[in-house]
Amino acid sequence: MILVTGSSGRVGRAVVAALRAKGRMVRGFDLRPSGTGGDEIIGSLEDAVRLAEATHGITDILHLGAFMSWAPTDRDLMFAVNVEGTRRLLDAASAAGIRRFVFASSGEVYPENRPEFLPVTEDHPLRTTSPYGLTKLLGEEMVRFHQRASSMETVILRFSHTQDASELLDEESFFSGPRFFLRPRIRQQESLGNTAVANLLRSKDIGTPAHVLARNQNGRPFRMHITDTRDMVSGILLALDHPDAAYGTFNLGGTEPADFSELLPRMAELTDLPVVAVDFPGDGVYYHTSNERIRNTLGFEAEWTIDRMLEEAAAARQRRLIGEMRQ
Repeated sequence: MILVTGSSGRVGRAVVAALRAKGRMVRGFDLRPSGTGGDEIIGSLEDAVRLAEATHGITDILHLGAFMSWAPTDRDLMFAVNVEGTRRLLDAASAAGIRRFVFASSGEVYPENRPEFLPVTEDHPLRTTSPYGLTKLLGEEMVRFHQRASSMETVILRFSHTQDASELLDEESFFSGPRFFLRPRIRQQESLGNTAVANLLRSKDIGTPAHVLARNQNGRPFRMHITDTRDMVSGILLALDHPDAAYGTFNLGGTEPADFSELLPRMAELTDLPVVAVDFPGDGVYYHTSNERIRNTLGFEAEWTIDRMLEEAAAARQRRLIGEMRQ
């Protein structure tokens, strides 16, 4: 039986569904019920008793559960879940004799706003610039400790930013709303207490809904990977089952990054909303991460290009608008 932590999250739910579709026995573990039925334990990574219960009878673990926040007030909880929770789970896994432990790390272990070279490979220096990235880097170190200290096979996957395609043109989406739409970004920055940035964004408000084209302080548009959930699931299943994945570290994400100078005008064509450019303080996000190792070693292929994702996003947005008109 396979344990999937974070089973009620975007990626976790999709992984559980894919495994069950293949006839695999799966147990979910999360703070919230997934609503998908089947074997599931509701609990926290901070609860050693629940973790022992969750790992009983398990052969493999996909550790996808984590807590992400940009709010300084959430930092203690983020470290408690992502660092101490991962330590507890690794200890429980080792005690239970788990065959393979797959750890969902993040591209944020690299300095994605100041990479030393492009594309970023797995050999790039690990110099995270975010608290979340630090929690994942510490998690990786604990995984590597267990590689040395036990017979458990471990795999580290450094996740790309992940989205369901249907979210990309949804102003209410947790990630895509603030990333691609001006007013949701204003609300996000206000909620985080970033008054200066919120005021900067507010000064760009043209009085109607609009997209935001994020650029750095020198006017360079952001560039980053946006990977479809379905491609992430494919890579995770390879990490679980492929014999050559054992003890490996792999960047997992789409092959090509999305350049916001190209992406935002295409989004605007689909939404009929204007694009407002905003130059944010600092270096901004600008990177290209290589997935060559996972392609060459495990046979991974990203199938959902940003063009395919946008096509699906446009259809989802049209359905939402029709639904709103009928209410």
